[in-house]
Amino acid sequence: MSGDVVIKSAYVGRFAPSPTGLLHMGSLMAAVASYLDARSAGGRWLLRIEDLDPPRELLGASNLFIETLLRFGFEWDGEIVWQGQRGARYQQVLDSLLECGLAYPCSCTRKMLQAAGRRGVDGLVYSGLCRSGASPCADQLAYRLKVPDEVISVADRIQQVTVHNLFCDVGDFILRRADQLWAYQLAVVVDDADTGVTDVVRGADLLDSTPRQVYLQRVLGFPVVRYLHIPVITNMQGEKLSKQTCAPALRDGREVEQLWLALSLLYQNPPLSLRRASLAELWCWAVEAWDVAKFPQKRSVAVTIDDNYEFKFQL
Repeated sequence: MSGDVVIKSAYVGRFAPSPTGLLHMGSLMAAVASYLDARSAGGRWLLRIEDLDPPRELLGASNLFIETLLRFGFEWDGEIVWQGQRGARYQQVLDSLLECGLAYPCSCTRKMLQAAGRRGVDGLVYSGLCRSGASPCADQLAYRLKVPDEVISVADRIQQVTVHNLFCDVGDFILRRADQLWAYQLAVVVDDADTGVTDVVRGADLLDSTPRQVYLQRVLGFPVVRYLHIPVITNMQGEKLSKQTCAPALRDGREVEQLWLALSLLYQNPPLSLRRASLAELWCWAVEAWDVAKFPQKRSVAVTIDDNYEFKFQL
């Protein structure tokens, strides 16, 4: 374990995995980066399970997440937040947006969206078909946030400034889906605000979501958090290490080796001697040595990793 945690600052970070598969090396890197950024600042670190999409969830994955994090020596502050239990809060926020005319119901089908949309920075750009009113004959309605025809810029502690015109690049985006499941963009903003999160550290694959979240924070009157998007690791074909690309789950009993590898892939250059140290020793070194300046300004880096946790970056 990393020892007793002493809270010294107002920094509040978090790790928020989705239980759609088991934790893998990419997950561990995100957890380690967020944890070290919080602890090196003397701040708090929260754990949130983003169980928003039950049809896609792996049975038992949430409990396995918790067991795995404990096995690696992570220590979170306060109770675990479960998004699946927060629907009433999300509905309260959606109702307030509807009352203010900032959100509206949408009856568009997938076929209509594909016919009227065009490719944007993150999927199809919504054309605004239902801004003037949804079809009264629709069986199910989604709900969207109206976005302005203006530029939203996001400064990041590693990456270049991200600039999106939400109206042109994304369109009015979903807050609640037609199948009644809550959208990630709404849930993450509400949860971060309600738990006092000041800093979000996560993979750069989520960087294009950030302008939407910043705009929603502003609309709701929430504090805008600071962001740090770490480069995600990919295979040599440029595919992100993920559940979809069959990334192997973290191995039980080899926690020190895997934590050492995660620190190496996070450009922290842990001494080779620590590869056979205790978890407590490795965590102690990592908190003291954490240095964001070591990261390259890249969204992704291609890596090969073998069964012995040897790795090689593709420069």
